[in-house]
Amino acid sequence: MNRIYLLLLSGILFGNSALAAHPNVLLIVSDDQGYNDLGVLGNGIITPNLDRIATEGTRLTNFYVAWPACTPSRASLLTGRYPQRNGIYDMIRNEAPDYGYRYTPDQYAVTFERIGGMDVREITIADVLKRSHYKTGIYGKWDLGSLKRFLPTSRGFDDFYGFVNTGIDYYTHERYGVPSMFRNESPTEEDKGTYCTNLFEREALRFLREWAGETPFFLYVPFNAPHNSSALDPAIRSSVQAPDEFKKLYPDVEIEYRTTNKHKYADDATVTTTEARRRDYRAAVTCMDASIGKLLDALETKGCLDNTIVIFFSDNGGSGGADNSPLRGKKATMWEGGVRVPCLVRWPEGGIPAGAINDQFLTSLEIFPSLVKATDAEPPADVTLDGFDWWSTLRGEQTSPRRDMFWKRRDHRAARIGNWKWIQLGDQNSMLFDLQTDIGESNDLAEQYPEVTRDIQTRYQQWTAEMNAAEPRGPFRDF
Repeated sequence: MNRIYLLLLSGILFGNSALAAHPNVLLIVSDDQGYNDLGVLGNGIITPNLDRIATEGTRLTNFYVAWPACTPSRASLLTGRYPQRNGIYDMIRNEAPDYGYRYTPDQYAVTFERIGGMDVREITIADVLKRSHYKTGIYGKWDLGSLKRFLPTSRGFDDFYGFVNTGIDYYTHERYGVPSMFRNESPTEEDKGTYCTNLFEREALRFLREWAGETPFFLYVPFNAPHNSSALDPAIRSSVQAPDEFKKLYPDVEIEYRTTNKHKYADDATVTTTEARRRDYRAAVTCMDASIGKLLDALETKGCLDNTIVIFFSDNGGSGGADNSPLRGKKATMWEGGVRVPCLVRWPEGGIPAGAINDQFLTSLEIFPSLVKATDAEPPADVTLDGFDWWSTLRGEQTSPRRDMFWKRRDHRAARIGNWKWIQLGDQNSMLFDLQTDIGESNDLAEQYPEVTRDIQTRYQQWTAEMNAAEPRGPFRDF
């Protein structure tokens, strides 16, 4: 009996040590959240749970994403590769609904938004962690293809509940009239009418109840808040939908709607006022924050919060009612306000300091290799990653190895080399900014430092050549 007892005890201890040696991962991504939209920064937005992550972890102030809008940013996060290398270098979407057009089911079935997706040869972080015996789940916005071969369950995730394209109505779960919610590989309208942030919270909590404390897990929660609603009605789509209980946390708005003819629709349209849009945006963030708090509480109840890597950031710069100050620009632009985003990291058992502010040059490309390192997973063979392991930088042991970052969106280009930021918008003149002294990009130094401008342009051309020489990936490249 003693021998059996010792064997059982050793098995329990081994299991516990294995869990401790392999941290869990909770990766939370918001949608279009502004650089300054954290309560801890004092702009009046209510985010006690994000503030908790910042207080118990580290806030990154020099953190960038790989593209200034949804789809390519998310593909780069999951693959650790530039959009131009993994093939998702533009949006997978249809433009016609922007002008009030509603597709019939047969028409939508053959649109690019329905048939496009990330190249099946790409390896995601979920693929890697699943091979290391992590349970993997995603609840929220996918945006990388809706055919079965492109869905999360074909890309390393064990479980999926969410929508597959760039945006939805928060209550109907339709994108411009098209039902868009999936459970694993099957479209579903089972929860139509329920606010989607609450649904993603519900599913993530179910995942944690089942797996937290039982096995290492990778939980990816890409909220669509606070993205504008993707509804056909301009009064809805011109703002963010949010529950009344969260709207009431903010000052009343005198005028909710106005009429305008400066709209994509042909006729005069009723749209939300700027003041109402700002309130709605903040309410959606606060609602999302409440859901994040429940996830943290669930992990704490399970006794595994401190051995869970919690990473939060926005997929791109803020839009609509967002506050990107002190940055210039917003979502979809090459200005800092389009590509520099808020980021928080909490992992006490990994030595990440509490209450720290880290100003090092870091990007979302670092997340893939950093999670591989932290989880002792096997990195994908023969795959070029564009980031590095950031843990020693976050612990303050060394400066960031990153020296440059490059962006391309159609005919808009930008690069950061050290503290220099170069921007070329179509056929306009090149612009140059010193981010160390001019984070708001207000003082163009291109004429004053022509040699710096030429050097960055040369570096950009070299990067472009490297991307073009990479093994081609769909869906946009011709091969």
